[in-house]
Amino acid sequence: MRTLQSSNLQTIPRNEHQISRQNIDKNALKILYRLQKSNYQAYLVGGCIRDLLLGLKPKDFDITTDAKPEQIKQLFKNCRLIGRRFRLAHIIFGHEIIEVATLRGHPNQPSAQAKANTSGRLLRDNVFGNLEEDIERRDFTINALYYDIKDFSLRCLPSTMSDLEQGIIRLIGDPTTRYQEDPVRMLRAIRFAIKLDMKIEEKTAASIEPLGYLLDDIHPSRMYEEVAKLFFAGHAHATWQMLQTYQLLPHLFPFIVQHLKQKTPNLSSMIEQLLLTIDQQAEQGQRVSHSFFYASLLWYPLQETVRDIRVNSNLNLHDIYHVAIGQVFEQHNPSIAISKRCCNIIREMWLLQLRFEKSKNSRAFKLETATQYKRALTFLNMRSQVEQGHIKKTAKWWQAFTQGNAEQRKKMTSNKANKSTTQASKD
Repeated sequence: MRTLQSSNLQTIPRNEHQISRQNIDKNALKILYRLQKSNYQAYLVGGCIRDLLLGLKPKDFDITTDAKPEQIKQLFKNCRLIGRRFRLAHIIFGHEIIEVATLRGHPNQPSAQAKANTSGRLLRDNVFGNLEEDIERRDFTINALYYDIKDFSLRCLPSTMSDLEQGIIRLIGDPTTRYQEDPVRMLRAIRFAIKLDMKIEEKTAASIEPLGYLLDDIHPSRMYEEVAKLFFAGHAHATWQMLQTYQLLPHLFPFIVQHLKQKTPNLSSMIEQLLLTIDQQAEQGQRVSHSFFYASLLWYPLQETVRDIRVNSNLNLHDIYHVAIGQVFEQHNPSIAISKRCCNIIREMWLLQLRFEKSKNSRAFKLETATQYKRALTFLNMRSQVEQGHIKKTAKWWQAFTQGNAEQRKKMTSNKANKSTTQASKD
């Protein structure tokens, strides 16, 4: 990879940009000043500077410095070092974590500090360098931005500001090489394009579909985190469509795509409803539940699995569901590893769907105390928007029961009321 020269970097003095320390996190400023007083270079870097220039509120503030990780730890008692592939310092202020990275360099050959696999993906990368090298190691030009605490100037690539103004997502360097180094950059390109309402530059976009297979080798736990970034911050519907355009869905959700090809009943409608729902939640500032996302996404593949087991099994329905749930997780998790805790929540949400059907009587009061009752009821309501018919009636009954007063609930769960409900269902 070509090394940049200092003369190829652009310096924007304080009086020519609008970034003010008033808009910078106070804890980030503390770190910057302490590094500077200790005679280290210190820069705010990347997305926080980009967002400030675009008039957006940064989600977090990242810092880079020429201090090594161990030197950073010596300066800050509230510091912990993390990572194997990239050695990073996390400086902790209560619930807030500021990430501090050492300026990266270019490895000349494989070593204990730098290692890549046969496809070019970086497995370990702790080679340190200078500002010029670090800028070239950034992924996109719009993220190659550095705010120098020494004189409050900005340092960036010559194309950075024009790409920001024109709304262009452009990889730094050769796209094939950069995607091979880290295939997740393909997902980041899509995420930034959607989030910032920008266009992916032609060469940057052209390599995405043919290199999508590289995502198959990304660890399922990392994919779980990347999917959360893609879908849970808003624009989930647009993100799904763009992933579809670049043919990346089979590499993220191979199990789901398989069922879409098989035309599993109601799955397409559920995905559409799910994406619209989580976009609404994000817009209203609500937290999007990981368990609800995957419970919805995998529900109809689960129904197909249940049907297959029933054909060849004498198990009762409850036991069949337990077997089917295990099989669904087993088939899905090799691509995106849903955490054990999340799987347990999903399992309870799914099993409660069976109990909703059978507990429209005095047992409803006990069912209401289930740990995942509210999540399961919300899921039942979403199912009713997709399936209609009997499920819609069931969801309506439980909604009325949940919202009713003591007298109404008692009347709804009486034997006489349930006989009428049963007869109405038969009619």
